[in-house]
Amino acid sequence: MSPIPELNLNLGITNSNSSLHGENGEGVVVRTDSGLRKHTITLLISDQEVGNVNLKIGEKEVEVPTYKLTVTDDKTKETESYQVTRDTLSFVKSKTKKSFLSFFGFKRFDKTSFFYENIAFEPSLESVEKFDISKHRKLSEEILTYELQGNDKKILLYAGDINEFEKPENIEQYFIVVDNNKGRSFIGDILYREKFLKLTPKVELEVIKRKKVPKNFEYDDKGNIKKLIYL
Repeated sequence: MSPIPELNLNLGITNSNSSLHGENGEGVVVRTDSGLRKHTITLLISDQEVGNVNLKIGEKEVEVPTYKLTVTDDKTKETESYQVTRDTLSFVKSKTKKSFLSFFGFKRFDKTSFFYENIAFEPSLESVEKFDISKHRKLSEEILTYELQGNDKKILLYAGDINEFEKPENIEQYFIVVDNNKGRSFIGDILYREKFLKLTPKVELEVIKRKKVPKNFEYDDKGNIKKLIYL
């Protein structure tokens, strides 16, 4: 049975609701009438760098900066914070700088750097860009994803075990949620809000434009960042 809509009595009641079906065949109420109160879950990806996380990209694990991700909704007003990556890296080349001892056969003093190109999504015009991602949510075992499109590119927001993440072929850029619990804290937070709001809520993603965007990353042989080159 579909849940009873929460009515805004100041706006009146009509019978213009439509019904869809979810992935498992359950009924989903879609709110199309102004007489129904429309709740929104908001995900805000900030430009505030808060830490880093090690991600496996290709055959190597490297350090990637993380930014503050805030989750709230307009009903409970509860706010939770997580970390999220904003950079999509691809390996370009490696370069080895030989020490003078290399000429005597001591290779262990040589230093190898690894270079990655960054193709990051940033709002193109406004300082903050907003996306309605409600219709592009997928939930499987311990993985929650949202898809969106910006600058004519398909982008993925991923929550789950970061060690299990693999970029889908149709995705060009991605954000990865980090919560030190393999994504479970973030997923549980979203599911709790969805259940509390009763009707399928609108989910809005807001991305704040960064003032400085790294174009290239240089890493040492341990995957630590040595140098960033900005746009």
